[in-house]
Amino acid sequence: MRSACSTVLLDALGVLRARGQDVLPFLQGQLSNDLTLLSPDRSLLAGYHNPQGRVIALLHLLQLAPDDLLLLLPRELIAPVIARLSKFLLRAKVKLADDSPQWRISGLLPPATAAGVERSDEAAAGDLLAALPASPDATARIAAAFAVRLAQEPARWLLVSPLSQPAPPGTRPAAETRIWQRLAVAAGEPQVYAATSEEFVAQMLNLDCLGAIAFDKGCYTGQEIIARAHYRGRVKRRLQRFVMRDARQLRPADAGTLSDGRAFEVVEAVVLADGRCEFLAVAPLAIGESAPGTAAATSIAGERFDAEALPLPYLLPS
Repeated sequence: MRSACSTVLLDALGVLRARGQDVLPFLQGQLSNDLTLLSPDRSLLAGYHNPQGRVIALLHLLQLAPDDLLLLLPRELIAPVIARLSKFLLRAKVKLADDSPQWRISGLLPPATAAGVERSDEAAAGDLLAALPASPDATARIAAAFAVRLAQEPARWLLVSPLSQPAPPGTRPAAETRIWQRLAVAAGEPQVYAATSEEFVAQMLNLDCLGAIAFDKGCYTGQEIIARAHYRGRVKRRLQRFVMRDARQLRPADAGTLSDGRAFEVVEAVVLADGRCEFLAVAPLAIGESAPGTAAATSIAGERFDAEALPLPYLLPS
């Protein structure tokens, strides 16, 4: 018998639905990725930025039809993003709406990743695995649901389903819900929340490394600053990965300093089973003894503790 795929409900995420005959050209002028690459078989990760190039929100875009898109982002940012985008609609034939009540967003993990789940029907689990898209950013329809491949290793998918539809056969809820967040942190995948909206320029969140910026497309909000950082110099502050040496907790927007004086701000964090915290933070690039794999002392609000810098699964531009 094959173990079932496991699902983690991502109820902090919501759906902004953008519809209308002008939706693609409108969003092409607002988001950092090239929307001509979006298709029913391919999703896009894109940033929505202010004129200073700072990230207002990160969006996963899915195409239901040529004039009908789903934009996935934290629910707490949907209303402010709609309000901001609406200022630029002018005569564009585009409708923006919070469609979150109509959808369920889950993280999907294959059996090998999800330890401790109950065993399921072998045929159903096998059919589901065979139907899932194989390459990052690829999208596939599974009954009424959309599956979006996020990472190559370990394999993970976003599963976006109409709320009225049951979960696909061959899935069961994960026994440990933090596994999704742990894998996202290990993969170096940033998220932007209300507390960190407009805090970081695109490259500080490694969006150029994650394929969320198209440097050869036309103008969009924040493009001048983002392009200047790309073409004129090395970005000195980048998203990096750390783990506490003792039992501590961090949240997005928490800030502190490394022992060598480098300031950092937390982007994403997860508490491990032993009480320690693994986290992504924007900080000046590590040098010397602060390189990945070595120890560094950190301080938050006057309290000192030890953290270890960990490697990311992708290379940062030199």
